Amino acid sequence: MSRIFRASLWLASLVALAQALPPIAAVAAPDSKETQSPVKDSKAEAAKKKSDAEYYELYKIFADTMYQVEQNYVKDVDRRELMEAAIRGVLDKLDPYSNYISPDELSRFNTSVDGQFGGIGIHITMDNGQLKILSPLVGSPAYDAGLQAGDAIVAIGGKNTEKITLDEAVKQLKGEAGTKVTITVVHRYGGKRETVTLDREIIQLDTVRGERRRDDDSWDFMLDHDRKIGYIRVSAFSRETARDLEIALQQLEKEHLRGLILDLRNNPGGLLKAATDISDLFISDGVIVSTKGRNAVPRVVTAKKPGTYEGFPMVVLVNHSSASASEIVAACLQDHHRAVVIGERTWGKGSVQNVIELEDGHSALKLTTASYWRPSGHNIHRFPDAKDTDEWGVMPDKGYDVKLSDAEQFQLLRNRRDRDILEVSHAKAALASRAGQPETKDTPAAADKKTDKQPANPPAADKPSSDKPASDKAASDKAATAKATAKTEAKTDKPVVDRQLDKALEYLNGELARK
Repeated sequence: MSRIFRASLWLASLVALAQALPPIAAVAAPDSKETQSPVKDSKAEAAKKKSDAEYYELYKIFADTMYQVEQNYVKDVDRRELMEAAIRGVLDKLDPYSNYISPDELSRFNTSVDGQFGGIGIHITMDNGQLKILSPLVGSPAYDAGLQAGDAIVAIGGKNTEKITLDEAVKQLKGEAGTKVTITVVHRYGGKRETVTLDREIIQLDTVRGERRRDDDSWDFMLDHDRKIGYIRVSAFSRETARDLEIALQQLEKEHLRGLILDLRNNPGGLLKAATDISDLFISDGVIVSTKGRNAVPRVVTAKKPGTYEGFPMVVLVNHSSASASEIVAACLQDHHRAVVIGERTWGKGSVQNVIELEDGHSALKLTTASYWRPSGHNIHRFPDAKDTDEWGVMPDKGYDVKLSDAEQFQLLRNRRDRDILEVSHAKAALASRAGQPETKDTPAAADKKTDKQPANPPAADKPSSDKPASDKAASDKAATAKATAKTEAKTDKPVVDRQLDKALEYLNGELARK
């Protein structure tokens, strides 16, 4: 088959594809009684023909390049990999937020957007090459089975996890709701090896969180019970975030809420609708956000009175990592004087991406199609050449700019991670119940410290554990290890000073004192 014929096939396929794709939007011209002159018509037609010819020539260059690479490159290349690389190359010329989502990446992307998936309800991580549970999710199959933060997963479906990657583990643990998966763990406390079979369920990711957990592991959203100051931290904007936030507000109302801190620090954003729904919870009328695009119909989202939570002072905490949907909420509440914004200037992402299905839904294109604007009409987006003196992002209110050092940021992130990880009380109770033994009180409460070590001489990951009682020496070693661990934890578990949160409390206390 000749080079020209093969290149022509490539070109024919590409042209057919281009012709089959509908335009992003069709713009209808307004009705007019005036008729276009023949001269104007001929000029327009000539310009269109020239554009079409240029388009065709560019496709020919691309088709010929693909053919040459496929036929003559020094090694065999995968045609799909070439095409996906070409697509990514096109999108790289646009902006950092437009990208191609391959079939392999689509499931993870959908999970981040939907905020739910089929699985057993655990966050996992790799620790020195060993697969471990970072934290179970409250009410999940893993939680009910007593799996703990720090437990090592040594087998999934009877297969050793010694050389498994994190992505492979996620794929094996996820699955349709109602299906089963069997895992073998070595418990962090006690070193007991246990095999459990769990039913997968629809797992809802926890994006609405409080300052601390209650005894039943649910979030306590009241930061100061005496002054009735609430605290809600939103980690991302998924499909259920607005609903979960409203549930938290209803709980706080029952506890006679008088002031609220909404923490959007380190929140990278998410769904536009989640951001507008959350903004609508706090303002009763007016513009929430507006969007504009080259081929997108301009849109203005406005607030509605029903379901509005008013009558209490409010703070929104932001930092440089607060982006996109976080900025929509912060800007809306700031422009409407509903909340004081405290912290640092936000990231500056004011663009809207549409997800367009490709290959009958097996892959997708995330394409920037519009920009969004504050209720005041001011810009949010930080363009590549933007200066600090330009208008972008959300600035803290005057007098409330509180910058944290890198060390403070690191401490706060670690502290937040620690609070997100469940304590072992529920897991100890579940394990003791299965063993027919009363729950003991001698293990450390926190299950998430980096300094924790496995008990002395834990069972090897590839060997069955013994059912014999531990010897006196083993018991002594275990006690010594637990004592040393608790001592290390006591040294490292120092109170973390959060100057931004302290500023928020100072503001709210002042507002409440004036009432």
